[in-house]
Amino acid sequence: MFARAGLRVASWPYGLAMRARNRAFDRGWNRTHTAAVPVVSVGNLTLGGTGKTPCVEWVARFFRERDQQVTILSRGYGAETGRNDEAMVLEENLPDVPHLQDSDRVRLAETAVEELEAELLVLDDGFQHRRLHRDLDIVLIDTTHPPMRDYQFPRGTLREPASGLRRAGAILLTRCDQIPEAEVEAIRAWVTRRFPQVPIATTEHRPTELVGYNEANEEVHELVESLGGKTVGGFCGIGNPVAFRHTLESLGACTTDFRTFPDHHAYTREDVDDLNHWAARLPSDAVIVTTQKDWVKLRIPTLGGRPLRAVRIGLHFRDGEAAFAEVLERVTPTA
Repeated sequence: MFARAGLRVASWPYGLAMRARNRAFDRGWNRTHTAAVPVVSVGNLTLGGTGKTPCVEWVARFFRERDQQVTILSRGYGAETGRNDEAMVLEENLPDVPHLQDSDRVRLAETAVEELEAELLVLDDGFQHRRLHRDLDIVLIDTTHPPMRDYQFPRGTLREPASGLRRAGAILLTRCDQIPEAEVEAIRAWVTRRFPQVPIATTEHRPTELVGYNEANEEVHELVESLGGKTVGGFCGIGNPVAFRHTLESLGACTTDFRTFPDHHAYTREDVDDLNHWAARLPSDAVIVTTQKDWVKLRIPTLGGRPLRAVRIGLHFRDGEAAFAEVLERVTPTA
């Protein structure tokens, strides 16, 4: 109880600082840099995973299909050298969309326009990065952890007060398949009541396929339905591991063991050895399954003599897709 009270007290100065920072940007006291091309930001209110990567992929593909030269900009969390896992996933899923990473997104925007001839920039995890002006703020709300049940950091995971949603141009409710429909509608009603001018869509993160390597070290693609009824050992290092386990269970997999690592975990040789020993103790017919974000850092065919597969995830709209597309179209009316 005392620890919780201490965290609550600690959250007050953090909240005041975030309000003051936002007020400074709102009133023009803090300088905002405008890129030479439109900028679309995909972000959230909270620390941890809300499923931004599938949304960034969906948005980038939307504009590429309209012949826009798109570049993705991100800070590169978890990357000590080179690209982080999110960049590797996006590069694999969107090979014709460059991805630049650096803490200075203003400089990245200039590089993208001048050197890559970008016509539109997608700012990954950019809601709080207000130095770079954006033409549209897309904000994701994870329905399994909505803001009305959360607290300001460090007591909770809110990066800023929920009132910041007034800056949003569109709100996507994510993982709507993982809670009862009545709760989804309650969250929608809460958002609509507080921010009636912001369009809202509901979405799911749906498995699209399994990827991995065969014994000849050739990449293989398999139906996600093939996991149904199979014994599975799962592991991941993402912001919301519970959601990944739920995905495996929704596919009918019999998850006998499940391991978690920190978000953006950089796998070492010792980690791989440990995973090999762990997998070898599972039933001989087991399949080892991880996320695509983890797989791109491993790229090995087996663990413990069991095949290793990754679940590729895509964003699926339950409702509101047409209205969301209209919002995107207004960013580049000539697209």
